[in-house]
Amino acid sequence: MTSAYERIARAQAAYARCIDADDLERWPDFFTEKCFYLVTNADSHREGLEAGMIWADNRDMLVDRVTALREANIYERHSYRHILGQPFLLDEADGEIRAETPFLVVRIMRDGASDLFASGRYLDRYDLEPEEPKLAERVVVCDSSRIDTLLALPL
Repeated sequence: MTSAYERIARAQAAYARCIDADDLERWPDFFTEKCFYLVTNADSHREGLEAGMIWADNRDMLVDRVTALREANIYERHSYRHILGQPFLLDEADGEIRAETPFLVVRIMRDGASDLFASGRYLDRYDLEPEEPKLAERVVVCDSSRIDTLLALPL
């Protein structure tokens, strides 16, 4: 039997691979229907501020974001490479797990330039009931309050 840790680590790796491979249409599938996704910074998170650079409270909003990226938004083409730390399981109860995972995201521009785009941690609540764990909540807490305005792709 696969441990909860292994299931979460595998889900984290699949999530990052999906974004890094530009398979964004599958990105919302990592979330439950009624989910919460927030990208914020460490200061705002520490102060309990609810606003963020990206805010969504259901999977349809994530689908809309991908559609806008593909069809409406104009931005310089780029890709990401996620480097994930080991997930730390904070709590497990009632078919859910809370986990914290550190990350680095390198942004690769079309001309080949690469730079550290974001560092931080994922604060997650996973629903373990489906065969593959689904994110009921992901709060992306970026270490820096200086986030490039080109936050087009999800983190």
